[in-house]
Amino acid sequence: MQKDNLVFELLQKELKRQREGIELIASENFTSLAVMQAMGSVATNKYAEGYPGKRYYGGCEVIDEIETLAIERLKQVFQCSWANVQPHSGAQANTAVFLACLKPGDKILGLDLSMGGHLTHGSPANFSGKNYQAFFYGVDKETGLIDYAHLEETARREKPKMIICGASAHSRDWDYARIRAVADEIGALVLADIAHPAGLIAAGLLSDPFDHCHIVTSTTHKTLRGPRGGIIAMRNDFENPFGHKDPKGNIRMMSALLDLAVFPGMQGGPLEHVIAAKAVAFGEILTDDFKNYGKQVITNAQAMAKAFVDRGYQLISGGTDNHLMLIDLRNKGITGKKAQESLDKAHITLNKNAVPFDDKSPFVTSGIRIGLPAITTRGLKETDMETIAALIDQVLVAPDDETVLKNVRSSVMDLMKQFPLYAELP
Repeated sequence: MQKDNLVFELLQKELKRQREGIELIASENFTSLAVMQAMGSVATNKYAEGYPGKRYYGGCEVIDEIETLAIERLKQVFQCSWANVQPHSGAQANTAVFLACLKPGDKILGLDLSMGGHLTHGSPANFSGKNYQAFFYGVDKETGLIDYAHLEETARREKPKMIICGASAHSRDWDYARIRAVADEIGALVLADIAHPAGLIAAGLLSDPFDHCHIVTSTTHKTLRGPRGGIIAMRNDFENPFGHKDPKGNIRMMSALLDLAVFPGMQGGPLEHVIAAKAVAFGEILTDDFKNYGKQVITNAQAMAKAFVDRGYQLISGGTDNHLMLIDLRNKGITGKKAQESLDKAHITLNKNAVPFDDKSPFVTSGIRIGLPAITTRGLKETDMETIAALIDQVLVAPDDETVLKNVRSSVMDLMKQFPLYAELP
């Protein structure tokens, strides 16, 4: 078979881009070479609808071992009693939970997208907002912290079937116990979507949602540093509150409903090569090296937050507890869109992001979101955060100055040469 030179030349260009740039997108990371090797393995050839020991196809005996290993390792990572590693993404993990726990038209309560929430937490543009009655809580205008009083007030008034906690652009830890208390009061389930801080939670560095939230979902490719994919997990299984029974008349546990919601409910054959890569990543998370990595992520994030505050930038909530920060650029006279585009030209990658109570459209925004997982993986330390903040500041002060952009780009490339990426690859 002839090699597709065009595709592989493009992949080489992408490797070059990743090696030479500063990656600050909060939802991105660099997997280990072992994770990528598992992704590109013969497991991609196997179709395996169903679950280990209960497949609809033959020849799954080895695949069953791989998926079981991924499940058992994930249960160790979060000290859980049950896990499903088949969701293709975090969004599909959330879809499965909704399918298992809600009926169309049921009420849900999540963090408003414009306040740092996620599309799948009730946005009208998403299935979650189209199929369910979505209500929202937000953040306090003065502090930028989650407005738990508003959450509780809305929960008591609307009595949603599910309260969703978690965010895509919130830099502080969560009070899961407080959310569970109001959920118990109104008879709601609590879903924690920990897609962003999952790796820091696994390392024991942030509050643990598993004892307070009925169900937890996550992606596997952000702070967990695995392949792109999703997971669902529970520390404590429980009898489903809907009275659903199995064919023998026994009440189905929630884990059984969630398994059925993933397959055959909302997706078909699992991506077993991705599941193999998840197993590799979960094994890496169980090492001391990963805990040290998590600590460095937070150290780097807090060092960079301080560097921006010292330069007069306005950080939502004033700083960070986790791996990311959200910066309001309105006092700097530049939009998030312009900042992203100019920084791209300087080989610094981040994303424009709405800030709470933003007066600009989601396509322009007043802010940028910065994340530290990827450059921490490459080995940068807190002393490098001052350097990066200074480079970003140079661009944002003169976003159209080609000389500035050229000089910053050169500095970026010189810096990142000191932190090789995938040196084993040509």
